[in-house]
Amino acid sequence: MLWQLWWVWMIAGAVLAILEILVSGFILLGFAIGAALTGLLLWLGVLGGSLATLILVFAVGSLLAWLALRRVVGVRHGQVKVWDRDINEG
Repeated sequence: MLWQLWWVWMIAGAVLAILEILVSGFILLGFAIGAALTGLLLWLGVLGGSLATLILVFAVGSLLAWLALRRVVGVRHGQVKVWDRDINEG
């Protein structure tokens, strides 16, 4: 099947990384890293072709990547968001 091919996961990772450039916030980048990790492990032959295993590796890899990105480039300690205007004001 298509999800068993390593290059499909790598292309999905590249597409998600490109979309991250358009939609900033380091949300899609975690998914891109998870997809690239899954593709790399498939390419190395570490993972089998089971869809459940691939989704699990993708989910765990994405979560760990998101947590790492949050720690490295996320909200800094003591940083406070200050709102200058209310969206309800005209």
